[in-house]
Amino acid sequence: MCCFSNAPAFDKVSGTQIFARFVAPGRQALAYSMTLSARAPLAMVLPLPVAAGTGEDALQFVDLSGCPKLFDHLNLAFPLPQPRGGPVLRSARPQLIPLKVHQVGDFEASFVPTVADFSRLDPRFRIAPEVWAGLPDVADYGFAVFQLRGFDAEGGLLSFFKRKTTTRTFHPMAFVFPSRQPDSLFFPTVHIHDGDVHDHADFDHTLYAQGLHEPQGWARSSGLLSRYVPLHETKELVVDGFAHRMKLKGRLPNRDMWVAVD
Repeated sequence: MCCFSNAPAFDKVSGTQIFARFVAPGRQALAYSMTLSARAPLAMVLPLPVAAGTGEDALQFVDLSGCPKLFDHLNLAFPLPQPRGGPVLRSARPQLIPLKVHQVGDFEASFVPTVADFSRLDPRFRIAPEVWAGLPDVADYGFAVFQLRGFDAEGGLLSFFKRKTTTRTFHPMAFVFPSRQPDSLFFPTVHIHDGDVHDHADFDHTLYAQGLHEPQGWARSSGLLSRYVPLHETKELVVDGFAHRMKLKGRLPNRDMWVAVD
């Protein structure tokens, strides 16, 4: 699931690319990249199915600013056109201590351990409570929040809709989190771009994974990733071996995706 704070500032997102693998039992790595057009600062929020009892220090952010072309390298491992596949388908704290902010390459990032903890986040980057109320499936999720910079912040309310739209492609956002389903990789593919949850959405996603065993609808890389990816630049997020890829294009059911690992 991908959603944005400050929904009026959002214009368009495209070219979403996601990589996932388990780096240790029960700990999933995830890297996320996209091209975004917006008119003002905003944040991207990724709800995550964290293990029960996960604290605010349990998620580890990974700085991939040194490997901005990670997904270009991964794509090189799949030189031939591949078949298209479809998706497989608390109480507030009495004293609000601000959540820790991490500098992760081009981003300022925070981990919000529960929905209630959004009150501890910078107000500019919160999601409206009614959005979460309409998503009972994420009521006990944690949330990775990336503050996206490089968009116009000038002018007052009256000039908001006259601001110039800026388009940026970001280096991958990455982290490792304790997953509640250690036998399946999680891909946050639900769209909430306008503040509402729709049954179907327009997808422009490419998913990559390691640790799968010939899954249906996925294509396997033509060689080991060490032939295509500068592994030392990925900070062990990507390891040598084969990978799989799936492309999700067009109008599809608006759901997150789980894929069983070998």
